[in-house]
Amino acid sequence: MSLTELDAFLAHARSHSDLLARLQDESSPLEISDFLQLAHAEGFPISESDVIAAQQRQESLLSDAELQKRAGVEARRLRHFLHG
Repeated sequence: MSLTELDAFLAHARSHSDLLARLQDESSPLEISDFLQLAHAEGFPISESDVIAAQQRQESLLSDAELQKRAGVEARRLRHFLHG
């Protein structure tokens, strides 16, 4: 649908502690399909393209230094993956 729906879902989650806890659970991160199912169950018709657009929006707000740091972390992860 749109980023507006995704933003509305995230605002909705902030006012529902059980939903927010599920979204923020770092020990069991959600797959994109699970995230979309949660959103749909709460009445928010979000698509995978909305999530990708939100990620792009968030990255556009990062400074060059933050982007370089993130790229370094990803490169190290890939290096360890390829050797392991």
